[in-house]
Amino acid sequence: MNLELLLNGQPVKLRLERDGENWRANEKAASVLEVEPGVYSVLIEGRSFQARVESGVDGLVVHLGGRRFLAELQDPRRWSRTSGALRREGREHVRAPMPGKVVRLLAAEGQQVQAGQGLLVIEAMKMQNEIKAPRAGRVVSLSVGEGATVTAGQALAVLEQVRTPLESGG
Repeated sequence: MNLELLLNGQPVKLRLERDGENWRANEKAASVLEVEPGVYSVLIEGRSFQARVESGVDGLVVHLGGRRFLAELQDPRRWSRTSGALRREGREHVRAPMPGKVVRLLAAEGQQVQAGQGLLVIEAMKMQNEIKAPRAGRVVSLSVGEGATVTAGQALAVLEQVRTPLESGG
């Protein structure tokens, strides 16, 4: 399972795999046990850590080794109504929600798109899934073409907000 974790606003790629009773995180053996609500015992390749996790206004606050981290876990397979609501400016990567094959491109590089407009179609398990723009903007790049095989979480396109002269102060 490929996830993206934002730690203090910086993206960190996280690959989790089940390894019997335990997990492997980014190729490292890991064991996590909740010892009491919000407190976890973490063992990573023989090193032991205690992590305290609490909900904050902007995500989870993790206290680990005397340090405090603001963490937000982004699972590319999950969609929520508010997932794009906070990302109003700059570039945004559109990622594959599931593995499959690109069967049709619906947008081109440089094209203006509206929120909810189809960008491409992925076929997975004999079903076609239209991948839509999470917001209005310009397609900066398409990193896949028709016939390409994609994995869950793989970047498919980059959108950039198009600012009007009124928005940019001009």
